[in-house]
Amino acid sequence: MTVGIYRVVGMACGHCERFVTEEIEQIPGVTAVAVDVELDTVTVTSEAPLDIAEVRAAVEEAGYELPDKQP
Repeated sequence: MTVGIYRVVGMACGHCERFVTEEIEQIPGVTAVAVDVELDTVTVTSEAPLDIAEVRAAVEEAGYELPDKQP
């Protein structure tokens, strides 16, 4: 298992959390997603390291931004 923490810009509520979670869960190999709206972070557990481009695409599909600089 691999855990990645990503900063996401633009989340503000439970709806944001749901949209981001639903999109990231569709990435092959993802086993868990935990969104913290207050900290603007998403913790993703996956079977193997994820391609940042896939995570970025999922976040953008949800309507938010994954900045180039990550924690």
